[in-house]
Amino acid sequence: MNTEAHEIQATKSWLEQFVIGLNLCPFAAKPFRENRIHVALEQSPEPTQIAGRVIKELERLEVSPDIETTLLITPNALSDFEVYWDFVDIAEAIIEQLGLTGIFQIASFHPDYCFEGVEPDDPANRTNRSPYPMLHFLREQSLSEAIATYPDVAAIPERNVALLRELATKGL
Repeated sequence: MNTEAHEIQATKSWLEQFVIGLNLCPFAAKPFRENRIHVALEQSPEPTQIAGRVIKELERLEVSPDIETTLLITPNALSDFEVYWDFVDIAEAIIEQLGLTGIFQIASFHPDYCFEGVEPDDPANRTNRSPYPMLHFLREQSLSEAIATYPDVAAIPERNVALLRELATKGL
């Protein structure tokens, strides 16, 4: 398996086994089953190239209603979490510049993800830790519809943190 195929497969396995398998995101299973999650890979270490790829993937989502959501993996860049976080701001500015605010939003995932005010080794951070730095582009309308039908959306983060802390105490 070449490097690119491995990076995509590692991401899909993480999504299936961790995110969906532990039900960390109750909205991910359906588009995964329906093969409506596009996984894109940007190998360039250059932020300008990645920004160009952000534009390309947003444009793809805009014209492809069959794609529910996109994961843009950047395995060769943004490895420093603070640099990554700065790039998330750039990606959000791109959404705004393209006039796509209210249409798409970004969820952030990184191997070293750390919530503000949380110790780096706290298992709670694992809710947003992924095999590689990535940006997750979501359709706001779909997200709103999913949230409207889910019984207690506010409990999801608390449940996830409790689950991951419990699994950590069991050594899993």
